[in-house]
Amino acid sequence: METAYHPTQRTTPTRYRERAHYDRVTVHGILDEALVCHLGYVSDDRPVVLPTTHCRVGETLYLHGSTGSAPMLAAKRAGLPVCVTATLVDGLVLARSAMHHSLNYRSVVVLGTARLVEDQTEKRRALAALLDHIRPGRAADCRPPNARELAATAVLALDLVEVSAKVRDGGAVDDPQDHALPYWAGVIPLHLVAGTPQPAGRACLHADTPQNPYNQAPSRARGGNS
Repeated sequence: METAYHPTQRTTPTRYRERAHYDRVTVHGILDEALVCHLGYVSDDRPVVLPTTHCRVGETLYLHGSTGSAPMLAAKRAGLPVCVTATLVDGLVLARSAMHHSLNYRSVVVLGTARLVEDQTEKRRALAALLDHIRPGRAADCRPPNARELAATAVLALDLVEVSAKVRDGGAVDDPQDHALPYWAGVIPLHLVAGTPQPAGRACLHADTPQNPYNQAPSRARGGNS
């Protein structure tokens, strides 16, 4: 397998091209760390963007949905042209001038035609992977979906072919004439922190409290120029 995706006209940014990355390590790392993605598509000649959960299994991105939702019905008919984005915010970049404030971030954009997963074996495998993406090992630590639940749940599959990542990592970039201004400049780091698990009202007394994997600063993908 090649180590990088091939840039296309649609995956080449028009600004800050030096921040673009196409290597699989960076792309996979961002998709695997992000807990939410946004699914964009066109419905009745208007753009629609929906937040949803996702997971990556090899070179396929799976998206969770409902059987009766518009994108799932469209995908069942003839496939659904989509744009999927996942973004991680790593820091607030505060500059001395208003113009140069920014964010440190890592993002991935995936373009292509999504298909509805109708093979039941693939669907069960994808749903288990979606659970394990939310919390590693969770698929084996809960009741699997029954026939009614499987019928009500839909999964979209999107091959990772037309893909790009974009990374901003670094400090504020102020104009030289602003360096002496009496304003604080720098980066306020951000990372996901989980609180104390809150058991359900009828939590099993014999079940172990989960150890949440998100109480740590995320590993950084390879950074681009600031």
